[in-house]
Amino acid sequence: MVLEYSVRPAKITPSTLDAFERVHIFDSSSWDIDSKLKHVLPGFGGGASDANCKLQVGYEYKSGSLGFFSVTEGIKPDQAYSNRLVDFVEKDDLMLTDLGYFKLSVFQQLIAKGAYFLSRLLIGTTLRNAGTSEKFDLGATLRNFAGNVLEIHVVMGNDKHPVPCRLIGLRVTKQVANARRRKLLKEAKKKGRTPSKNHLALCDWTLFVTNASSEILPVNIVLSLYRLRWQIELVFKQLKGVLRIHSSNTAKQYRLKCEIYGKLIMAVLIHGIHSSLNAHMWTTRNREVSFDKLYKRIRERAFSLLQNMLLSVVTAIKLFLREINRLAIACIKIRQPSRKTTLELLEDTQALSLP
Repeated sequence: MVLEYSVRPAKITPSTLDAFERVHIFDSSSWDIDSKLKHVLPGFGGGASDANCKLQVGYEYKSGSLGFFSVTEGIKPDQAYSNRLVDFVEKDDLMLTDLGYFKLSVFQQLIAKGAYFLSRLLIGTTLRNAGTSEKFDLGATLRNFAGNVLEIHVVMGNDKHPVPCRLIGLRVTKQVANARRRKLLKEAKKKGRTPSKNHLALCDWTLFVTNASSEILPVNIVLSLYRLRWQIELVFKQLKGVLRIHSSNTAKQYRLKCEIYGKLIMAVLIHGIHSSLNAHMWTTRNREVSFDKLYKRIRERAFSLLQNMLLSVVTAIKLFLREINRLAIACIKIRQPSRKTTLELLEDTQALSLP
């Protein structure tokens, strides 16, 4: 099942994103459902649930719009969706995804379309020197590198899927590196594996790959830009915490799908409202409107809005439009000088924030 939404509300346009027409963020979230639906939406079974629902979501940051939904079985890996996501990306767009969507053939397609990608590097990916085509030893290079920021041109993949790109490495603190190693060892133990020394050593670095040039995407904003990916986590937080998209007691597949898509339609409407309010507040007051607050305020008014709609849709819309200005003021984010928002960091082009 796929629901597409193509309306483009007002845009947020920090100067650091001027080179990109749109910034797409894709991610997924899943939840267990009634086991009677395992023949429709199977889960992994065993220690996990027999039935599981996965939701794929696309969020376009500059317009604030939700643009792609797909509801499928929980056992379907994110990488299986990578090729489909290319259809939603156009020339001069940027795609941000996590490692679950990492796929060299997809990066090739984006380059061919004149679009861009920014991704974490999947450890184990074959790398070659862009100038000599010789195999590039990432581990040895980083061990012998004394600085905190590494930037080098490489080619990912073999002759079948060559992807020329910039490899960007940002050294992390010892505390962060040690935490990563503990997590890596713990996950490997669960699977009965032993991580390589090279993989453990690479925990000292956050590694990115992108086909955007340094003029379009300077090193000093790479980390802040990639952090935009967490915006979609806020979307999932509202979908589950406020709209309760994961909460259903039905064992009927069509009832389940109706509930999910009804809540997604509501989410699209709320994000359309948020986009307009946020763009207005940012351009006029240099302030931002909170996702969380807006979702909750609209939920508080939902029953009253429904009552008015049952009486008169026109009257309900007029009442809601009068309420919008009060909502905008009530939902402004609290400014914390010691903790800048992602948008504020993107505007601060001089900041180089190491993870």
